[in-house]
Amino acid sequence: MPRSLDHIALVVRDPVRTAQLFSKVFDDARIEHGADDGDGDHDTQVQLGGVCLVLVRGTPPATRNGDHIAFAMGKAEQLACAERLRAAGIECLMARGDSALYFEDYDNHVFELDVVEGG
Repeated sequence: MPRSLDHIALVVRDPVRTAQLFSKVFDDARIEHGADDGDGDHDTQVQLGGVCLVLVRGTPPATRNGDHIAFAMGKAEQLACAERLRAAGIECLMARGDSALYFEDYDNHVFELDVVEGG
């Protein structure tokens, strides 16, 4: 049986650019660049909210679908992230009575910032 989520891999055109977006939006994002794997690719990992996002260079999805990754946070942090997204030129959308904020990265991956009780 699985013990926990180890990582989520996302295929992106430019792993460094995507990692920089996360570091602009989230105060606690930690970026790690791995060594060359022999194919000229470097693993770029972003530690975010206890989750490791592995950014893999490649051809990302052509369009969005209903898939998304949701992070739980307090309302004040959600609003701060919304301001940082706008400052970075990334559109975001409030939904569900302003308890959820949605945005996408440069490669059609959708993220939700979900306000949790007591946050």
